[in-house]
Amino acid sequence: QVQLVESGGGLVQPGGSLRLSCAASGRLFAINAMDWYRQAPGKEREWVATITSISYTNYADSVKGRFIISRDSNANTVYLQMNSLKPEDTAVYYCCFRPASGLNFWGQGTQVTVSS
Repeated sequence: QVQLVESGGGLVQPGGSLRLSCAASGRLFAINAMDWYRQAPGKEREWVATITSISYTNYADSVKGRFIISRDSNANTVYLQMNSLKPEDTAVYYCCFRPASGLNFWGQGTQVTVSS
């Protein structure tokens, strides 16, 4: 059974930084890509960033230039470095692992609050 555990969320002032981590445990085989999503109160979950198995990265326009996604394949861990945070970045952040076959794996979410 694969489990994803996120960490690193918290309260930060506008302009500050946070680094989220998502570590996978259990039997993992080929992973095509890893994603970060977020969901703000009263809004639908939205895609934030992706990193593929060959380390190609892509970002939502709202975070481009401020967030950086990276991975440690040996540790089955994906990271999201978030800089220049804004109040509108406040949300629950979720990681997602997309295997080569079968259903995607999701983490339980970690709260990020940007407020002065």
